[in-house]
Amino acid sequence: MPEMHFSVRWPDDTTTDCYSPSLVVKEYLEVGKSYSVAEFVDRSRTALNIGSERVHEKFGYACSSAMDQLGQIERTASRFEEQENAQVLVEAFRP
Repeated sequence: MPEMHFSVRWPDDTTTDCYSPSLVVKEYLEVGKSYSVAEFVDRSRTALNIGSERVHEKFGYACSSAMDQLGQIERTASRFEEQENAQVLVEAFRP
């Protein structure tokens, strides 16, 4: 299964290298585009759940790495819940 990494810049200018077990993330996030924190979390959740399900269909088990990544995204995003107009920038996709 083709996996993918994507880099994001958070509102505090920190960056995170994220993992997806599937290229489906390209259908939900766009390089160079900023999303509100809530929208980024929602789009990431959808993409990572689909990716995990694709792993399940192919191998018979869910992708724990995708769920770990989602948890990390949600924890990081929670730091910006109170910050008005906080944006997450998708910087790059890498195989």
